Amino acid sequence: MAYSVEYSETARKQLRKLDPPVARRIVLYLDDVAESPDPRSRGKGLAGDRSGIWRYRVGDYRALCEIRDAELIILTLEIGHRSTIYSN
Repeated sequence: MAYSVEYSETARKQLRKLDPPVARRIVLYLDDVAESPDPRSRGKGLAGDRSGIWRYRVGDYRALCEIRDAELIILTLEIGHRSTIYSN
């Protein structure tokens, strides 16, 4: 029961703007999370107006994702530096 990782257009654009080694590290980390039995065990759920969104920490960067259990998909919504990712 492995999940697959998909990226929103916003997340794709944000990945392209990052340094290639950083972007590669984030993609590899999310692929690793998708292979784990429970993707929620590696992340943290957000609260408030972002309830239902999961945060994954990759160094100084954060990936905000929506986990769709019925479809076995981890949809990456946003990727950014920890200092700016939550200000949107």
